[in-house]
Amino acid sequence: MNASAVDSVPASVEQDLQRIRQLQNDGQHAQALQAAHALASDVPDNRDALYLAARSQRYLGKIDDALKTLAHLEHSHPNFSRLHEERGHCYVVMRDAPRAIDALLRAVNINPALPSSWNLLEGLYRMTGDNANAATAASHVATLKRLAPEVVSATSSFADGELDRAESTIRPYLLRVGNDVEGMRLLARIGLARDVLDDAEILLEAVLKIAPNYHPARFDYASVLFERHQYQRAREEVEKLLAADPRHPDYRVLYASTSVGLGEHDRAIALYQELLREAPQAADLHLSLAHSLKTQGRQADAVDAYRAAIAARPNFGDAYWSLANLKTYRFTDEEIASMRAEEASPATPLVDRYHLCFALGKAFEDRSDYAESWRYYEQGNSLKRSESRYRPEILETNTRKQIEVCTREFFVNRANVGDPSPDPIFIVGLPRAGSTLLEQILASHSLVEGTQELADIPRIVVDLQGRDPDLDDPRYPAVLADMKPEDFRRLGEKYLRDTRIYRSGKPYFIDKMPNNFRHIGLIHLMLPNAKIIDARREPMACCFSNLKQLFATGQEFTYSIEDIARYYRTYLDVMQHWDEVLPGRVLRVYHEDVVEDLESNVRRILDFCDLAFEPACLEFHKTERSVRTASSEQVRRPIFRDGLDQWAKFESYLDPLKDMLGDALVRYRMDTPAARP
Repeated sequence: MNASAVDSVPASVEQDLQRIRQLQNDGQHAQALQAAHALASDVPDNRDALYLAARSQRYLGKIDDALKTLAHLEHSHPNFSRLHEERGHCYVVMRDAPRAIDALLRAVNINPALPSSWNLLEGLYRMTGDNANAATAASHVATLKRLAPEVVSATSSFADGELDRAESTIRPYLLRVGNDVEGMRLLARIGLARDVLDDAEILLEAVLKIAPNYHPARFDYASVLFERHQYQRAREEVEKLLAADPRHPDYRVLYASTSVGLGEHDRAIALYQELLREAPQAADLHLSLAHSLKTQGRQADAVDAYRAAIAARPNFGDAYWSLANLKTYRFTDEEIASMRAEEASPATPLVDRYHLCFALGKAFEDRSDYAESWRYYEQGNSLKRSESRYRPEILETNTRKQIEVCTREFFVNRANVGDPSPDPIFIVGLPRAGSTLLEQILASHSLVEGTQELADIPRIVVDLQGRDPDLDDPRYPAVLADMKPEDFRRLGEKYLRDTRIYRSGKPYFIDKMPNNFRHIGLIHLMLPNAKIIDARREPMACCFSNLKQLFATGQEFTYSIEDIARYYRTYLDVMQHWDEVLPGRVLRVYHEDVVEDLESNVRRILDFCDLAFEPACLEFHKTERSVRTASSEQVRRPIFRDGLDQWAKFESYLDPLKDMLGDALVRYRMDTPAARP
């Protein structure tokens, strides 16, 4: 179960749980069981209600009932450590040492901060004559005894996804005692789980200053840097870890991941293959290998690797979706039957269910069964949206403030304040709007480097927002008015310096992060001579294409009709503003126009970028390069019209989308600026 779901228990339910816990502490297990059953009838899948019921059943000697309750609990919460610990207790009562050991080992593998489980394991191992494992369990008991009780308690809560409880335990403890490397590391891990990466990075840097040889903290630090897309720095930290332990599997996996982030897919593929020789049933490794093979254009090998991932874990939704996301793969009847069965299974986790739904949507779309396809797309979006914290008003507030702050006068007063380098070519817009095609066209030019969707501009924006940003009243973009000319030049220099790792020496390079359209004002101030291209697609086609796409990370606005329609309208609003205050600064390229008349549009794009025409740009599908986006296989084929009106086959389901887009259906073509000379 995801952590946010665990933490979002209603106050009334939490009060009932507290009362049941108190009854158990007082030894009133019959009353506790009655209360737990009553609560479970109101909230049938509540994790703690079922756990407390099983605990009281055991104390009352109802071991069979307790085991049945735990089996029910396992269907919805298979990775809850305390259910396995409780099952171990039940088997101890039954004097079944082998099954008790198995259950307790599952518990401590999920949650190593369980003193009761380690104590029981030590006793069971000694009873069965396994002195080596008894000594190992005893060492864990000793380690937990050395830690502060607050650290043990918070670590246990964290392992079971209870982030609020973990933070509310560890934060006051650290305020009271100051530096405690285990406590600081735990708080950083909570930050990493909540995507509060700046706080996590600062905490781990402090830990490593106190304890530079604390390898778990360094691994967490490298993981945070990786999540912040600081791939080179992450690699440097992993190299320190590998120097101490060259065969550590987690270190090697993270090193391979940094190689992917740096675009070094040949190295990553070799590393994944080496790891798989040692762990052939590691489904995640097969998936990672397949992604790199796909990026390199080795589709047949990628398919084999995706299938190997499914063989290792039959309900692995991401592997099925990745096959669908090739866009050219066609599922067999047997694969569809397997997907349907796994998606319907109560044991399938939420994340796998929505991946399977999107894969099934694509499978039935390919078979022209649009009713069944839409059913699965709609269900996948609903499931994905249920775990999202996306708030459309945050982007709308940012857009309003961009319009208020970034006026024409504002830019006139700050003309040419940034770094004068003309190297970057930014391609912005919505996802699924044709930006990968434009990138492939430009990257086919001898002077242009195709990189990837670089996270450097969003990272600069996060830094400008400052710590603990107020999303309802953000510091950015208002902070731009307080910055000096040299501040923008430094940001431009930093951007160019940080992106150099992705370049091989060509004069120009592409940054294809689509969401950068929100920050064109900042880009203009940082890099006044960079080129900016807006990849735009007809709104029904663009929004529908997003609704049937499951993104690896981000793009949370794509999982409901209302959200994607509001996002598209906001995109038009802010792009119209940039056209008015920075006339000619952005070249607009319509996907439909590129498909209808490739050569004219290629020449127009090259002219805007001050590049001489090269025939290779018309034969973009022959260019061999890594492509990481969902369109990776499509841009390896010549221009085709198939996808332009794909949404029309689902038109009967898309009336709400039309209504919510409103005048955007016409307005998207009404604000086409002329390119700046």
